[in-house]
Amino acid sequence: MIVEFGHFALILAIAVALFQMVVPAVGAWRRDVRMMEAGGTAAVSQFFLILIAFTALTHAYIVSDFSVANVYANSHSTKPLIYRVSGVWGNHEGSMLLWVLILALFGAAVAVFGRNLPDSLRANVLSVQASIGVAFGVFILFTSNPFDRLSPAPFDGRGLNPILQDPALAFHPPFLYAGYVGFSMAFSFAIAALIEGRTDAAWARWVRPWTLAAWMFLTLGIAMGSWWAYYELGWGGWWFWDPVENASFMPWLAGTALLHSALVMEKRESLKVWTILLSILTFSLSLMGTFLVRSGVLTSVHAFAVDPERGVVILAIMILFVGGGLALFAMRASELAQGGIFAPISREGSLVLNNILLTVSCATVLVGTLYPLALEAITGEKISVGAPFFNMTFVPLMIPLLIALPFGPFLAWKRGDLPGAAQRLAVSAGVALLVLVATAAYVQRGPWLAPLAIALGVFVMLGAVSEVLYRAKFGQVDRAEFQRRLLNLPRAQFGTMLAHFGVGMMVVGIAATSAYRQELILAVKPGDRFELAGYTMEYKGAIAGKGPNYEEQTGEIAVFSGAHQITTLFPSKRLYDAPPQPTTESGILASWRGDLYTVLGDAQSGGGFAIRVYFNPLVRFIWIGALVMFIGGGISLSDRRLRVGAPVKARRRQSAAA
Repeated sequence: MIVEFGHFALILAIAVALFQMVVPAVGAWRRDVRMMEAGGTAAVSQFFLILIAFTALTHAYIVSDFSVANVYANSHSTKPLIYRVSGVWGNHEGSMLLWVLILALFGAAVAVFGRNLPDSLRANVLSVQASIGVAFGVFILFTSNPFDRLSPAPFDGRGLNPILQDPALAFHPPFLYAGYVGFSMAFSFAIAALIEGRTDAAWARWVRPWTLAAWMFLTLGIAMGSWWAYYELGWGGWWFWDPVENASFMPWLAGTALLHSALVMEKRESLKVWTILLSILTFSLSLMGTFLVRSGVLTSVHAFAVDPERGVVILAIMILFVGGGLALFAMRASELAQGGIFAPISREGSLVLNNILLTVSCATVLVGTLYPLALEAITGEKISVGAPFFNMTFVPLMIPLLIALPFGPFLAWKRGDLPGAAQRLAVSAGVALLVLVATAAYVQRGPWLAPLAIALGVFVMLGAVSEVLYRAKFGQVDRAEFQRRLLNLPRAQFGTMLAHFGVGMMVVGIAATSAYRQELILAVKPGDRFELAGYTMEYKGAIAGKGPNYEEQTGEIAVFSGAHQITTLFPSKRLYDAPPQPTTESGILASWRGDLYTVLGDAQSGGGFAIRVYFNPLVRFIWIGALVMFIGGGISLSDRRLRVGAPVKARRRQSAAA
């Protein structure tokens, strides 16, 4: 009965979304305040109805109700509770329900927290947001219904893909979807602005918090996916340029450009046309990612294997919203004022450079991802575009971006002083140069560009800190005055510093682990010793064991530093019951200088096992940097200037005048 109740709530949510799509838009056109206000109530109601539907499906997974086809296909009675819950979004139907739940959540958030918005803009935003909800709600109901029943009910389920039965994968999709779907708010704001034919600095201020929130969640979601791939897949790497990885990375690049473009628009009322276009394109890339993952055109550990006919429907939805948004943009772009003029060397100029490099980088990833698919569709020929292509095209674009990154905050608006900015960054550049020399002297081997990349990451980190110290007049005033100035800086200033500092940390981690990774592959028997990266390891043997829904062979590897043992690693190979599929569990020793990463291979005919051992220098900097970026975004979001739009009194005067 609970399942039927959830099914009914989903149907009712689509009806409410249809009401939300039509009534506020008509109210905005007629300037009817009551019709516009109805959109907020509908948005909150739609969210709670979809939440009821999602809760009903989650309950079916928890109690193992195998009369529900979706539960039967993706769960098993022996699965631990956490993986029963995560199994809700570990499949196409359940993940799409989570998709529309997050979509409705953002709409409800605008209804509750967006009361400072002008009535007509808020009504149009909620209307556009609801139209996306209607499209995907109907798609779920007629092609991907998670509440379909089986009769008779099977005794047990078929289970969830074993590589998805992992704590990181329990949280990775919700954060990723919050980022994907969160960019729908930027799209809705852009379409609403085009409908009204008016954009200004206030619009940029209103759209920035929603874009920043989506960017934060997508940053954390991508980082969690990378961390999962690192320790779960047993290959010792953190990024593979997999098409599905790229599908999440492209909206992140475009969203980062949108954040900086909206800042220029808010401060100087420039780049209006470009900011509106970026808002549309960022969400378009999110929709494209949804299509790639669910259309069956990709083969990936991240992709859902679904009927291609469903992919056609998603493609039609994508064409409707992307094509419609771009058509409206083409009609209205000539009516949008361009705003103020600025010199190339200025804060605006640095942000324009940021946008150019980010969008071109996004375009290179797009080409590398879609070209093999297009070639196969046209000629039938299958090719693979891998890391060499992306490293040769993407990395050179990032180098000038990273060099320019510390300079931007030191430049004034409209016209900046580049020599003055360079002077303020002299200490950071000097320390980075010392790091370059020290790194080259320490490793004493190629690739010789790696020390330069590490020094560049250090320069970005120190430049971010220097900018805050400069604003607080460090070294120019006494200690008490410096502390007062530091505490009085806007939170967004500290958020920006942390975000840029996190970027620098990631650059250091990426450069170090990519250039100086060490690898050892060998067959061992109990008692064998081997060395790597200053560690001595002894293979003790393998022990058979059994988990709640799997059997495993666990290797025991003692790790020594000098004469004393510092830890024991337990890499393992598991064979799950349902479905019967093997997985690899790595054993990792994390330290300040890098990860010692061990993987248990196949049993050997003469006894013993094959093992692989990697040493990944400073690899943790990659995920710590992403976490620092997320925290920086959260601190910026807490800044009152990003959470306040037009004053309430002014909005009421506008309504009264209307």
